[in-house]
Amino acid sequence: MSAAAPLAAAVAAPPVAVTGSPMPSAAPSVPAAAALPAPGVPSGPLLPGPDSATGRPVTLGVMGGGQLGRMFVHAAQRMGYDTAVLEPDLLSPAGLVSHQHFELPYDDADGLTELAQACDAITTEFENVPASALQRLAAERPVAPGAAAVALAQNRIAEKAHFTACAAQSGVACAPYAVIESAAQLAAVPADLLPGILKTARMGYDGKGQLRVSDAAALQAAWAELKQVPCVLEQHLPLRAEYSVVLARGWDGASVCFWPQRNVHVGGILAVTHAYQSNMPAAQAERAQAATQFIATELAYVGVLCVEFFVVDDGSPLGRLVVNEMAPRPHNSGHYTIDACDVSQFDLQVCALAGLPLPAPRQHSPAIMLNLLGDLWFDAAGQSRTPNWAAVLAMPGVHLHLYGKPEARLGRKMGHLTITGASVAAVQAVAAQVVARLGLPGLDD
Repeated sequence: MSAAAPLAAAVAAPPVAVTGSPMPSAAPSVPAAAALPAPGVPSGPLLPGPDSATGRPVTLGVMGGGQLGRMFVHAAQRMGYDTAVLEPDLLSPAGLVSHQHFELPYDDADGLTELAQACDAITTEFENVPASALQRLAAERPVAPGAAAVALAQNRIAEKAHFTACAAQSGVACAPYAVIESAAQLAAVPADLLPGILKTARMGYDGKGQLRVSDAAALQAAWAELKQVPCVLEQHLPLRAEYSVVLARGWDGASVCFWPQRNVHVGGILAVTHAYQSNMPAAQAERAQAATQFIATELAYVGVLCVEFFVVDDGSPLGRLVVNEMAPRPHNSGHYTIDACDVSQFDLQVCALAGLPLPAPRQHSPAIMLNLLGDLWFDAAGQSRTPNWAAVLAMPGVHLHLYGKPEARLGRKMGHLTITGASVAAVQAVAAQVVARLGLPGLDD
């Protein structure tokens, strides 16, 4: 269809109940809701190739030039779309591989105009893109996810309020918490929330903007260290495991999701993802998938969404499922889907944005994903080196993904390895060899 096609009127899709038992690799699909499209929805699917009205290639845009944008661009190009990236970094991973790269700030008025003129629909690859920029783009082109959903994910206070509202029906609540925006709220924090974790309401990811506190005095000192910005104090919970669910939801309300991944973090950064059916009891996995679908539906969400969960020790055999946070984009823990599933999270991001049907993903191989941080490019003396890729790529089922970043830095995500195989045991055995060869952390946790 033409990029200038008329946009449909706004009618929110009603919530859709999730029933049935989970598939081996994905939750049951939620069918399209019987409702008109939301604002900015194309009047028909954006099919790859030349536009029938203008003759120019149908182009999908992305705000942000990181590795998630790069993998989105690769997926879109493989399906036949042109791509455009708005990202100020000249050497950004996504900008280097896209058809067009607008090297301008995310809130630059001229840059936003150029991106809108170049694209038929636009997404984002990270949650801290200005929501106001997405709102401006949405006045001219379909944008998914929308500004309201991204703004909510940017603010832990609003995010937890949404989780709390959803818990009344999903039955999966977040950890007990208190909002701290003033000295009075700090003084009124209930004693039973301590010890806890103080988190800034905004701009926190990969462990940033978080401090553990043991008592009221430590809490007061931590808030001062965080410059007394708005924060959330979460009660410290006895964790058994961490999981995430990646979901895709279309303009019509239809949704599909992957089986939950079990994640291991080291130093607040994801180190290992275990992706196979036996990583979580089926009943608990179904609850996590249903809660994710409810969270997305109540936001009228469009695009790929990841919701992170804890399983906490409450004395029961399975433990208690707790929702932690959400990311309005594809997620690091879902990278295994490129190699282990017939449809990846990035394929689904393309389909959702373009208004194409969302195929229910099937996982054809168990997988373990290992993150590759910049630390790997330095030896014990701090001298730069090249990791021994030849040794690990000689092992069966090893898939290397490097993100094209020109400089390795400590803690910087440079790439990942996905190990696939015929059985969980085979994947675990190869992963252990890879970890031993490269010295990677987290596999045994």
